[in-house]
Amino acid sequence: MNILFIGDIVARAGREVLHEHLKSIQEEYAVDFTISNCENAAAGFGVTPKIADELLSWGVDVLTSGNHIWDKKEILPYLDAQPRLVRPANYPPTNPGHGTVVVDSTAGEPVAVVNIQGLSFMPAIDDPFRAVDRELEQIPDEVRVVVVDIHAEATAEKVAMGWYLDGRVSAVLGSHTHVPTADERVLPEGTAYQTDVGMTGPFDSVIGMSRESVMERFHKKIPVRFEPATDDAQVNAVVIDVNSETGKARSIQRVRRGQ
Repeated sequence: MNILFIGDIVARAGREVLHEHLKSIQEEYAVDFTISNCENAAAGFGVTPKIADELLSWGVDVLTSGNHIWDKKEILPYLDAQPRLVRPANYPPTNPGHGTVVVDSTAGEPVAVVNIQGLSFMPAIDDPFRAVDRELEQIPDEVRVVVVDIHAEATAEKVAMGWYLDGRVSAVLGSHTHVPTADERVLPEGTAYQTDVGMTGPFDSVIGMSRESVMERFHKKIPVRFEPATDDAQVNAVVIDVNSETGKARSIQRVRRGQ
């Protein structure tokens, strides 16, 4: 089974470049299942029901998110209504939505997707290690293929999660920092890993935002409204080859498309 994981979609530029290249990537790599982080898809902050529906209609099977999932109030009821959009499992259980979903691939084989958020330099929520254990316990035994999106700032926290889950899941893939890392590999017990898949959005920017607005904040040290950038839009993703019978990864490779 080939699984495509697309890095954080940022604003209109990210959506447009994904729409342009998604089908060709899926065809080139014979993709059976597609996951994308969408927490910045609406003007760089959050996602709306309309945008989530659009991404799913293009052929994305599951949407993951992170700390910005709460930025658009209209998404709150949608989180309960659309199980294919998951939010970090370690937010309080009274919040709408859920952290894990199981969806069939195009080949009819089930894939579980788990969304977890880190703690370092992030909102104070539940322990992600304890939360991921809880989520994995609830996945039916017959589901062999499990992909974890660890949405976190600290590299060490993501690396630790990779080792913690090695052999227990098919892949641990980092999101949030918008910068792709060059450490993709299959860990000794069969879990594919990359610290951050990177961003699907405008690279002539500061992690997706206009250079001018970000530099103004750095210079003035006061709140400045960030505006999404528009130029040099690129898709950053990974393709993972997973043995669907064992759930073990055989390979992981980076994919980059765009200007």
